[in-house]
This record gives sequence, structure tokens and C-alpha cells, in this order.
Amino acid sequence: MNRPLPLAPPIAPHGTLSEAQLLDTQRAFDSVAPDYDGPRGNNELIQRMRVQLWDTVQRELPPGSRLLDLGCGTGLDAVEFARRGYGVLATDWSPQMVQRTHARAAASGLASQVATAHLGVQQLDRLSGEFDGIYSNFGPLNCAPDLGAVADDCARLLRPGGKLVFSVIGRLCPWELGHYAIRGRFRRAAVRFARKPMAVGMNRHVIWTRYYSPREFHRAFAAHFTLASHRALSLFLPPPYLVEFCRRHPAASERLGRLDDRLGGWPLLRGMGDHFLIVMQRR
Repeated sequence: MNRPLPLAPPIAPHGTLSEAQLLDTQRAFDSVAPDYDGPRGNNELIQRMRVQLWDTVQRELPPGSRLLDLGCGTGLDAVEFARRGYGVLATDWSPQMVQRTHARAAASGLASQVATAHLGVQQLDRLSGEFDGIYSNFGPLNCAPDLGAVADDCARLLRPGGKLVFSVIGRLCPWELGHYAIRGRFRRAAVRFARKPMAVGMNRHVIWTRYYSPREFHRAFAAHFTLASHRALSLFLPPPYLVEFCRRHPAASERLGRLDDRLGGWPLLRGMGDHFLIVMQRR
């Protein structure tokens, strides 16, 4: 995601997203699907966070579990979990992303373990069945029109005791604040603090995005889910769009990565970072 757009159509009543705004987001991700496995969607910093979600899911849920992927993108996560012995239903609001996931699973010889469905997070009421775990990586739930409705559907689809493992774009990213503030772009530096969906530009299209703190995010799920853990992702390391810093300073970046690993779960730090990784358990 790049800069917020200066002009945006009005938000639908009560802060929800309109159908037109949901289609904006769909078109944006359709437009980048052909090259989303490259630097735009999977540079070194993204991959580092991706592996943290993979390993967390594996710690929380044994191989053989049935997983639901919300916002599967091009299928990197779904295929990795299939390789690790899970069965996955991979869903996405972008039909082009779903096609890429289906093709990736087939090319990997894992089509029998990865099913796909063109389904947005706002359409989970169309799903039935029972899952052992539900995961979502890199912020699809930041684009959900109604997070409470997502929580209700996750509770319906998840067995008692099942786990949610979500990577969510956070409110407080010190790197982003500093990066834009020292350039005098104060409105851009403050965009994550908005209490309404923000129009964010990507590939000449618009993604409608809300930002959350872990506490705000869990509040939407609290009726059905206990909070098991959460931690910061890319707190000491910069956000993925600043990957060139890491390429220019590999030794410093290695040290920053170790700080992320060691301190990202500390109480005063775990709510910060470019993303946070949150684990919740179905009551």
C-alpha cells in the first residue's frame, strides 16, 4: 500500500463500506495479482513476517487440522500449510488472486489439500462446515466492512477450542511516524490514527483500510474468543515499503530483527509495529 488518496468518495452510513468501495478494493488487488509474488507482495521483510505467522499456526494447531484462509492472496500461505500437512480452504475477495492460488496449488501438486473460493471476508455467512483454525495474513481484516460480523461468522465456522491467528495492520508504527514526520508529511504520518476507513492508493487503484490496535481488534471478537497472545511485527525493523534501508544496512537490520524477535512480545511494545500478530481461542 502506498499513499492515502487526497480525495475519496463518502463512506457509507454508520462508518461501513459501500458496495462501490468494496469493489474499489477488489479491483486494486486484481490489478496487482500477476506480480504480487514479487517485491510488491513478498520482499524480505514481508517474508520474515509471513514465516512468523506460519510458525505460530503450526505451534497452535497440529498438522492434519482443517484451516480457513481469509484473504489468501496468491496462495503462498495456503500452499505452505498444505506442505506442512494441513488442509486449507483459501478465500479472497479478488478473483484474480483466487485464480493464482488455484494455479499455485496445482503446480505444487497440492490441489487435493488446497480448495479455493472467491469469497470476501464480508461474505463468510455463505460458508458452512467446521474448521480447526482460521488465519489471515497481512491485513485482509483491515478491509472488513464489519469486524463484528466477521467475528460472529468465525465463531460459527470454528470448532470450540479452535484458534484464530491473524496478522493485522496496526495503529502505531514508530518507523512510519518518523519516516513521514521528518519529511514534513504530517497528515500522512497520522493516517493510521483515523477512526474511519481510509482510502489508500495501490497501483492507481484504491484500497479502503481501517487500522487497529490489538485491544480494539480483540474487542470485536471478545464475545466469542479469548485473547491468547499478541505481539508486534516489524517494530524495530522498518515496514516492508522501506526494505531498501535493510538492503543498504544488512548488519544493522540483522540486529533490529533480533530485537523484534526478543522484545516484540513485551507488554509495552507488543501493540506497536507495522503489523501485530494476534492469537485468539474459541470459547
